[in-house]
Amino acid sequence: MKQFLARLINHEELTREETRELMLNITKEKYNDSQLAALLMGFQMRGITVDELLGLRDGLLETGVPVDLSPFQPIDIVGTGGDGKNTFNISTCSCFVVAGAGYKVAKHGNYAATSVSGASNVLEAHGVKFTNDNDKLKSCLDKVGFVYQHAQLFARGMKFVGPTRKNLQVPTCFNLLGPLVNPCRPSYQLLGVANLSQMRLYSAVLEKIGIGFGIVTSSDGYDEISLTSEFKVKSNTYERIFNPKEFGFSLVDPNNICGGTGQTLDDAAKVFDNVLMNQAHPDQKNVVLANAGFAISIMEPYKDPAECIAIARESLESGRALQVLKNYVEFMS
Repeated sequence: MKQFLARLINHEELTREETRELMLNITKEKYNDSQLAALLMGFQMRGITVDELLGLRDGLLETGVPVDLSPFQPIDIVGTGGDGKNTFNISTCSCFVVAGAGYKVAKHGNYAATSVSGASNVLEAHGVKFTNDNDKLKSCLDKVGFVYQHAQLFARGMKFVGPTRKNLQVPTCFNLLGPLVNPCRPSYQLLGVANLSQMRLYSAVLEKIGIGFGIVTSSDGYDEISLTSEFKVKSNTYERIFNPKEFGFSLVDPNNICGGTGQTLDDAAKVFDNVLMNQAHPDQKNVVLANAGFAISIMEPYKDPAECIAIARESLESGRALQVLKNYVEFMS
């Protein structure tokens, strides 16, 4: 650790293998709290590199619970979080819309950190019981089209840095790892980020991982396609800015997609259900359609995004997205 810290102080970069070794040693509890805090702040102040982030990812996946869903070639839809916008569960709703359209979705998530309701909160509120049993997860994805991996049951290495991160009370490189450590290592990912700097970092990371990806950010700082402004999309094949009007969407009022002050988990679950029952406010429905549509476009790169949004709309309005939710809750209760 002394050598690693000295190199960070000198603004030297570590290799992917070295940060993998660091992560493995963290899980073996070879470092004390002071050393861990110094390491995390060293990365934070200097800025973590692509290979350093990949090495930490490698170590976390290696020490976690693996899941093999590769025959299904699933997609994960996730945001980095921490954008301060406190939106409803847009990415999780989008997952069910994509699954309702016939694609396999393997989402990875956790309880809320900065908002009222994270993916785990809203699914648990429906009676879902989380598991890391491989056979059950495979069967669920096969029969239902959607499966959820609750992060705390898989990324065992995270618990060894949890107390240090909590005591530091500032973001660290581990905040960047959440979207990268889906234990099934999905074939595709739609990733929402809050700014262009994160878009550049994750683009380089996902290119090295070698999956089909789309990274989205809204011009006003949402870590998803919010339709409150123009939004940028970067994929394996293109990078461009879109205007909601291109797809027949009006600009969304931020208040309509925000959880709002005083919102409870029950309130969040109600919005979630209303969207999938096609009874939500048009703004709520449209942001889900936009995110689901662009997720489909990652798996269908030869289809125009407008066509993919139409596929998402049919999934939602036909009731197939809601049926996936009902089937999933029944399977996992």
